[in-house]
Amino acid sequence: MSSPAKIGIVTVSDRASRGEYEDRGGPALKQYFETVLSSSWEAVAVIIPDEQDVVESELKRLSDDEGCCLIVTTGGTGPALRDITPEATEAVCQKILPGFGELMRQESLKAVPTAILSRQTAGVRGKSLIVNLPGQPKAIKECLDAVMPAIPYCIDLIEGPFLETNEEHIVAFRPKKK
Repeated sequence: MSSPAKIGIVTVSDRASRGEYEDRGGPALKQYFETVLSSSWEAVAVIIPDEQDVVESELKRLSDDEGCCLIVTTGGTGPALRDITPEATEAVCQKILPGFGELMRQESLKAVPTAILSRQTAGVRGKSLIVNLPGQPKAIKECLDAVMPAIPYCIDLIEGPFLETNEEHIVAFRPKKK
């Protein structure tokens, strides 16, 4: 049997990293993947401050050293001065996938007009897909529901493990074989 796929879960929050605030984003991400993935996987979860060099270093570690096929961040995607997650993601990725951010904002706009303030993005580093998500659990689910159908195929294309979804929750799109 193959080893479980590794998924990095990165909470970017000054207050949560100092223990002043309960991390709700990281647990929401773990719960989400427990619900939608049917293939074997394990979480590699961290809570770090809003420091660009720290975020870049952690994304590199999860990709290069831990071998995570998917790395999801929560927090740090707004316009506040300390929000630097998209910049850190772009700095470590070889390829940026702007369609992820576009679709997530479009989906979030159905719920709140302030979704236009969100700057989340996605990109590829080596064999890792990195996706930025908002910090609120409800918004995390809305955004992931929008992009999750494309994530397993993207991971196929970057030569990662074969991720299967629980089709009662999310149907992954993969082109039909000829």
